[in-house]
Amino acid sequence: MRLVRDLTSCVLLLLGTGVGVADERPSFVFILTDDQSYGMMGCDGNELTRTPHIDQLAKDGVFFDRAYITSAICTPSRISILLSQFERKHGVNFNSGTSVAPEAWADSYPVVMRDHGYYTGYVGKNHSPIGHGGYESGLMDQSFDFFYAGHGHIRFYPKDLHEIFQAAKSDTQVEIIQEGVDDFLSNEHRLEGAIRFLESRPQGKPFCLSVCFNLPHDAGAGTMASRESDDEIYKSLYRDIEIPLPKNYVAKADIQTPKLPPHVLKTSERQTGYDYSDEPDAAIQRIIRRMQAMTGIDRMVGRVREKLKANGLDKNTIIIFTSDHGLFTGEQGLGGKALCYEQTTHVPFIVYNPNASESAGGRRCDEFVQSIDIAPMMLDYAGIDSPEVFQGKSIRGLVDGGNAPVHDAIFTENLWATHFGNPPIEAVQDKEWKYIRYYANNSFPASIKIRFAKDMGIPLTKMLYTVADENIAVYRHYVESPLEGEEPIYEELYHVADDPHELRNLIDDPSLKDQLSRMRALWKKKLKMARGTELPKVLRYTETSELERKLKECQTR
Repeated sequence: MRLVRDLTSCVLLLLGTGVGVADERPSFVFILTDDQSYGMMGCDGNELTRTPHIDQLAKDGVFFDRAYITSAICTPSRISILLSQFERKHGVNFNSGTSVAPEAWADSYPVVMRDHGYYTGYVGKNHSPIGHGGYESGLMDQSFDFFYAGHGHIRFYPKDLHEIFQAAKSDTQVEIIQEGVDDFLSNEHRLEGAIRFLESRPQGKPFCLSVCFNLPHDAGAGTMASRESDDEIYKSLYRDIEIPLPKNYVAKADIQTPKLPPHVLKTSERQTGYDYSDEPDAAIQRIIRRMQAMTGIDRMVGRVREKLKANGLDKNTIIIFTSDHGLFTGEQGLGGKALCYEQTTHVPFIVYNPNASESAGGRRCDEFVQSIDIAPMMLDYAGIDSPEVFQGKSIRGLVDGGNAPVHDAIFTENLWATHFGNPPIEAVQDKEWKYIRYYANNSFPASIKIRFAKDMGIPLTKMLYTVADENIAVYRHYVESPLEGEEPIYEELYHVADDPHELRNLIDDPSLKDQLSRMRALWKKKLKMARGTELPKVLRYTETSELERKLKECQTR
């Protein structure tokens, strides 16, 4: 079957470019935001933030009310989406000392779709280290027909950090990304910084465009400065109304009993960039900035749909909208991400298929979906078999009006256990219950590193974010030790059907002994599934490996 589909794709490609016969497979626009928890738009219950275009997309398509990521932190979550694998299988995070190996990248959805006749584009933020040298390898850039993105954080003003955006007309992130999308869809102008492998997008050939934001992420929203060149959205919108604090918000000064014991979650070591969540006024100011960013993103979504229609592409382009994870802003006294609570793992998820039946559109779907399902769904619509290494499942049936469950339960994890105070975590949940496990938090404190870095004049960024070879072993221990019998130091059990905000930990309720046993058994099953059986296909990507690589390059010049 795969051979037949491969041959069919080749024939379609040849026809589409050789004799003018169009390839009728659908095109895709995949929009990924950053740090966007469920509940930040009108369509998922926010009554203040103005998102009319995304709300309309939800009305036209399917809104999934039970959508989850795999890891609540940027890099592993985004790689999970690209490779349709849990982090435990793909093996890459900020603390892993690894990058994605070329042979693993060959099975990513953009590479597979390009190999099967799709014209591919990537616009915005790339936070996935791919190949030898990670961000500097060039492999990510070269894997698309059109590439207009900055590696790492691109902030609210991308020109401040990234050369590729210097020729953009705009200064702000959303609008610069809009320029890239417009250029890809219509070829109205040649962006000087964009990397192109063809003079223009081929007519009659399906495309897959990935649009990836660094907003409403705090590293982006936190750099908003109301510059003169900013759109009025980013200067004054929402500043004339009262903005409430999040439900269950607890200021740092009012915390009597921490949500998690200090030996489990060391909040005193948290990255200082999240300290705004400790003070009500600071939290509200950051919320306003995120709301402004969301309205900017919403306007872009509307313009994308207009551009598709103007170019005659709207009738056969599937639009996907979701986020890489959520964020805490003082709910239950917490800040940041990387935990396995609903606030960080539950995200908005919309799929609009213009060719679905009329009855399929405008629906709310209550079945589980996960971020790793995006790639197999797109390949399914494209008539391409998913690589065997994919762990996600196609949700095409749900999008097109079906109601058969795709997942019986959802597994999430955090392996970003570092000096910033987060422990290794795993969670499993069904529609009624959620079970969370925490492991020993033995990381050396960030506060001590900061103190001695200042004493010795060592740059804080180097002290806190440099990854050494030894980190590879530590990270791999986090991956394997639960499978080898490591016991948790803390557990939680929530009846999420009645307690969606996870306020009441029922782990010690004797009447729930059987329920707890069932969830522990489900955890073990899902843990083994997430890990898989093969070693991750990764490359060494540490400070030492980079020095060795650059030295070798110098010697060969």
